[in-house]
Amino acid sequence: MSGSIVALDHVQVAAPAGCEEAARRFYGALLGLEEIDKPPLLAARGGVWFRVGSQELHVGVADPFIAATKAHPALRVVSRAQLAQLAARLEEHDIEVSWPDAEDIPGSLRCHVHDPFGNRIELLA
Repeated sequence: MSGSIVALDHVQVAAPAGCEEAARRFYGALLGLEEIDKPPLLAARGGVWFRVGSQELHVGVADPFIAATKAHPALRVVSRAQLAQLAARLEEHDIEVSWPDAEDIPGSLRCHVHDPFGNRIELLA
């Protein structure tokens, strides 16, 4: 069975019912992720899906909803300059950006934000 997993297909974050427009603003408009259609049977459950390179990020409705404040997706940005620009854009939209004290992942610069539902999101270059 060793080696049978070949890729990460998607990561899902949870959100409360009625999250779709806020998810589209944050993940689509601010982070620049491409929205993709959900399969019809799953679309009825609510939520919204996005493409991230060859993987996907799914925002799924959970009831009851509890934000993930430690577990998180980490989204890679092309360069440190683009990470700084993205962080500035998020701050312009009143989204708090926190930067770790040190470059604790060698060769990477990273920051953390929270989506509109309180889920932690890491951005790194």
